[in-house]
Amino acid sequence: MSDDDQDPIARTGTFMTVAGWILFGGLLIAFFGNMLEKQHNPNQDPVTGFTGEHREVVLERNRFGHYVATGQINGKDVVFLLDTGATDVAVPESTANRLGLIKGRPVRARTANGIARAWDTRINTVSLGEISLNNVDATILDNSGTDQILLGMSFLKNLEMVQKGNRLTIRQ
Repeated sequence: MSDDDQDPIARTGTFMTVAGWILFGGLLIAFFGNMLEKQHNPNQDPVTGFTGEHREVVLERNRFGHYVATGQINGKDVVFLLDTGATDVAVPESTANRLGLIKGRPVRARTANGIARAWDTRINTVSLGEISLNNVDATILDNSGTDQILLGMSFLKNLEMVQKGNRLTIRQ
């Protein structure tokens, strides 16, 4: 008996079973992918509170012990890794190109991966929640290094930070 002789209802049933399993697998991938992203970045939508005249953003540490948060550079969404050991905001070259950042003078940057080729630049606006700073010094890193945007001290030095437990409060 060939496939053409098979009962149309049976063929439809087989198709629906396969389609159901594919849909179920896709939903599992979406669910666990979202769960993993939240473990990496528990601060995907940082909320700004106001205490008197100060703006305040409270970040949770991720499961790896880092503070990762979604923010903005020049109005475009990015994901930051807070790094008090970084002198400037450090942006990988591919991300800098996407954001339209302009390379300034070439410099050498000391990174966790060693010395990297880099360029000075200035970012018009860096935002974390409703905390924003203008004209922030930054470095564009050659793509041979990290793919993370490091939110360094050129941004953080202008703010008050208090760490308590697994939370970091940033106040402007």
